Amino acid sequence: MSARIILRPLTPDDRSIWQPLWDSYCAFYKVALPANVIDGLWEKLTGGDPAIHGMLAQNPDTGDALGLMHYVLHPHTWSLKTVCYLEDLFVTEAARGQGVGRALIEWLAGKGREEGWFRLYWHTDEDNATARLLYDRVAGPATMVRYAISLTK
Repeated sequence: MSARIILRPLTPDDRSIWQPLWDSYCAFYKVALPANVIDGLWEKLTGGDPAIHGMLAQNPDTGDALGLMHYVLHPHTWSLKTVCYLEDLFVTEAARGQGVGRALIEWLAGKGREEGWFRLYWHTDEDNATARLLYDRVAGPATMVRYAISLTK
């Protein structure tokens, strides 16, 4: 792979590139989402929803998809500035360790600095050691514990 990585927003024409990445991401987390949820996500990512956005990482030489990132912008109670939640980050197994995940996170942090966001945050499973190595280098070890209550059956 070239040392360069193309990072760009998802477009409506990218469904066939995005879908295998999303399927692999869901498989990694052992989640099976209904088709209508996936279709709804795709519509939000590419239909102009001002809160949810998607990025694609590609090899500039081959055009192959290397990874994806979805992020959500929302208000915050401690600041009048926007907060960004990096909800999904996935890099193909073949591209791991080559700077793709770091490039996506750094792109998002740069965008946040340019736009004056208050904070960029994310979480991952405690046992996701590969991702945590990167996250600890990029952001430092996490100091918060996440709790969740499922509100659906």
